Amino acid sequence: MKSASHVDAPMNYLDIDSIQEKPAYYLYTPPTGVPQRNTKQIKHTVAIQNAREHIDEISLDKQGITFTQHETAVKNFYDAEEVKAVYYPEVVELVQKITGAEKVHVFDHNVRCAPMCERGENGVREPVKFAHNDYTIKSGPQRVRDLLPEEEAEERLKHRFAVINVWRPIQGPVQDTPLAVCDADSMTQDDFNETDLKYEDRTGEVYSVSHNPNHRWLYFPNMEREEAMLLKCYDSATDGRARFTAHSAFADPMSPPDAPARESIETRTLVFFPPEA
Repeated sequence: MKSASHVDAPMNYLDIDSIQEKPAYYLYTPPTGVPQRNTKQIKHTVAIQNAREHIDEISLDKQGITFTQHETAVKNFYDAEEVKAVYYPEVVELVQKITGAEKVHVFDHNVRCAPMCERGENGVREPVKFAHNDYTIKSGPQRVRDLLPEEEAEERLKHRFAVINVWRPIQGPVQDTPLAVCDADSMTQDDFNETDLKYEDRTGEVYSVSHNPNHRWLYFPNMEREEAMLLKCYDSATDGRARFTAHSAFADPMSPPDAPARESIETRTLVFFPPEA
């Protein structure tokens, strides 16, 4: 299936002129008088490059992203128990193979499909059409403390660790609202804005992303079920390796009008490296 070398598409960024206080977004119905989001978005048309044409130049440590073929034995990605029993071990093996990690801990996954989300089916969420990153300098280490026993967490935090998402289609090819990732090498820390993510029982912290004309956006058009993308959402290393990646679903202008709605799964992993890594 032929794809263009790049597409021009609108990307939703954080409107920095709308910030009056720390950005916050509620994942439930907020208290009376409180807006769902206390900031505004602003659209910028960006060039999104076909990363298949640059696949040998792209790496987790430079761009914060990599791409691989990956077979799976999962029959039904909407069955959470099957995903945990079958797919989680597959993801552990994949991430260890690609990163050389000492330990990989899969702790979460989301399935996404807009029409299913509207119907309230299968616990599905809709694609996120806003440039963001899942973890911050603060919330990355906090996730380790949340998920591991205290003694192990503190020991692991003495060494390099990362949070890496594994993203794949549930069925392909993905033509409707594919995922774009911003080359980490084209970003600065000033592009990332701490944002509270409000749950009913806790508050997390993510990065909302503000526009920078130097951003280089990438995507893998027409992804199939047996293809997977790894994106780095946090890295404790401060030696020049990619630490964060902005990412967002977008409306691909090359998408046929009758393209099936995107169905995808993202799996989140804590990745712990040997002391010398």
